[in-house]
Amino acid sequence: MLDLTDMQKIGIGLAGFGISFLLLGVLLLFDRGLLAIGNLLFLSGLACVIGFKRTATFFFQRHKIKATISFFGGCAIVIFGYPLIGMLVESYGFFLLFSGFFPVAINFLRRLPVISTFLNLPFIKGFVDRIAGDTNRTCV
Repeated sequence: MLDLTDMQKIGIGLAGFGISFLLLGVLLLFDRGLLAIGNLLFLSGLACVIGFKRTATFFFQRHKIKATISFFGGCAIVIFGYPLIGMLVESYGFFLLFSGFFPVAINFLRRLPVISTFLNLPFIKGFVDRIAGDTNRTCV
């Protein structure tokens, strides 16, 4: 079992509420207030889970500056009153920031019983294989 500090437990809760508010904001036709609160909660939850210094290091790496500008620019556009455009820009930045994590997540999901069956369906398998990258690599 993982030992989590109280700050990490709070961070998980904040990030969960942030994702919930973002989903609710999208379902309610891009409600500006819900999306802004969701962004704020998600970012603060991420900072609590991995630490403030590591969060700053993650976002402000030299090779991720384009992604960081897109992500935070999208957050600003949402706050300024253009939620649809802001969420598109923010989604692009999110994809660029976390694209290195997608293969790890896909390979983890392939090991789960019910989800692996779903991911191996013919019309989904090709898409998932492109996201996951080369699975025939050997890990040393």
